[in-house]
Amino acid sequence: MATLFLSECGLRPLPVLYTQPRTSAISSHKPPKFGFLSKTNKRVSLDLGFKARKWELKVSAPLRVSTEEEEEGVRELPEFDPGAPPPFTLADIRAAIPKHCWVKDPWKSMSYVVRDVVVVLGLAVVAAYVNSWFVWPLYWAAQGTMFWGLFVLGHDCGHGSFSNDPKLNSVAGHLLHSSILVPYHGWRISHRTHHQNHGHVENDESWHPLPEKIFKSLDKATKILRFTIPFPMLAYPFYLWSRSPGKSGSHFDPNSDLFVPNERKDVITSTVCWTAMAALLVGLGFVMGPIQLLKLYGIPYMLFVMWLDLVTYLHHHGHEDKLPWYRGQEWSYLRGGLTTLDRDYGLINNIHHDIGTHVIHHLFPQIPHYHLIEATEAAKPVLGKYYREPKKSSPLPFHLIGELIKSMKKDHYVSDTGDIVYYQTDPNLSGSSTSK
Repeated sequence: MATLFLSECGLRPLPVLYTQPRTSAISSHKPPKFGFLSKTNKRVSLDLGFKARKWELKVSAPLRVSTEEEEEGVRELPEFDPGAPPPFTLADIRAAIPKHCWVKDPWKSMSYVVRDVVVVLGLAVVAAYVNSWFVWPLYWAAQGTMFWGLFVLGHDCGHGSFSNDPKLNSVAGHLLHSSILVPYHGWRISHRTHHQNHGHVENDESWHPLPEKIFKSLDKATKILRFTIPFPMLAYPFYLWSRSPGKSGSHFDPNSDLFVPNERKDVITSTVCWTAMAALLVGLGFVMGPIQLLKLYGIPYMLFVMWLDLVTYLHHHGHEDKLPWYRGQEWSYLRGGLTTLDRDYGLINNIHHDIGTHVIHHLFPQIPHYHLIEATEAAKPVLGKYYREPKKSSPLPFHLIGELIKSMKKDHYVSDTGDIVYYQTDPNLSGSSTSK
């Protein structure tokens, strides 16, 4: 038969070799001939006498061409269900995170404290010295943000990610939190409850959804205060005193159901430190005058509260896709933690110690803040679609204000029944019948 080979000049015919004559019907057929013109315009014939071979096995072309309908079917992937159990475990995520990310360096942690305290004192001295209405608004914005940075460092103390020394964590935590009127142990314990029950409708501690029955029992004024900007962004002091609707107790009361009996002394200690700071502020008010105290401390404190409420709310609300909340058998520590969100705050990321890198923090609060970004990058391949990439921020995160307003208009309550539930919308509050 004739064969072909590929040379530098192209395809060249080889002489046809015949074996003994065949008697079958197939061998009686003459091989086809094809003609073409050469460069000299002489007609050259090409004898293609060959047996049928499975040429398709020697080339990259498909064995069969799929139809358009079949290709469409291949492209259709199952829709991602954020409420479904993930195909990985907490141990899988932990194994993906480098070991050094778990190391706590007390000297490094203290360096951030020194940095922040120096900036806070420096801002106050400059603002008081200049004492200009051109400078005061800039001071309030900067100092309120720095107060929020102090809170995050105290927050690390509460988690034990500041250092491995409980005494150092307690001393640093009391100094940091008391200076911004936060009862350290009272908050630390309730925040621990939040982490242990994140994503659970009834058991979560902060910014948890209201079941429909409780929501509809609220009077109109309470609903407006809870879901109309800026009132929810001033909620933190009231939460410290009386918690959220549907829950009772105070972060200052050692007998509150927030605490167990062996935590009573810790709560008393923190309440005493808080009271000492409040007394110090009253004394400063007599020395420098209430107006000056308001400008130097009062307004920055209110902006700090707004930062705290904004950040903590957006870590659990406001994503463009629905986020599940759980009850009963459907809830687990891992599934609840995967409903949290990372947020990008632009230049503020460094000032508030990367607390916007929140998913890994919620799953592993022992990781120091200065390792959160690296730990998150290492965990992303494991998390897959359960990790929601945050929108990139401009230098200042003004885009998050829009996310907050949109969420406040939609995320009002969840059903009283069901173990996997999503936020629903009260049209009387949103001005729209659309539900999330």
